Amino acid sequence: MDFSQDYFALFGLPARYRFDPAKLDAAYRKLQTEVHPDRFAAAGDEERRLALQSSSRVNEAYRALKSPVERAHYLLLLRGIDALAETDTALPPAFLEQQLECRESVAEAIARRDAGALATLRKSVESTAALLERELAEQLDLPSVPAEARVSLRKLKFLSKVAADIGAAIAEIDD
Repeated sequence: MDFSQDYFALFGLPARYRFDPAKLDAAYRKLQTEVHPDRFAAAGDEERRLALQSSSRVNEAYRALKSPVERAHYLLLLRGIDALAETDTALPPAFLEQQLECRESVAEAIARRDAGALATLRKSVESTAALLERELAEQLDLPSVPAEARVSLRKLKFLSKVAADIGAAIAEIDD
């Protein structure tokens, strides 16, 4: 396996935000059957070590490309931009205010143990995230990535975390 390949090349996909997820899944299954460490159980130490490294690389690449946030981050990294660096955390005040209000609504719904209200909030957050993801896809597929892509990615990461937190709260209430 060529470890110098980027994640997209590894799976034979174009280095774009939007691609056919079925092609990613098919390429992942094919690569895993080729490099899975179980296939090399009887091989020498060096071959087993290489199979383990290859399998780890395939898994890492697959997880990154499967996640909208990680895929966008990786595309920006390929262009020399680390939009999720700890020193690059600025978000527009209006967005932060909206998210603060959302977090307050989530906290209130959790306190009331209101799974219905949480589900409504999650749907709203996921809807906003879907719009933002489309916007980010357009930005990332341009030949020259606009500065707004950094902010869009940070917003999407924030919304993904909120949606996950709401999902965890719903699961806790339902238990």
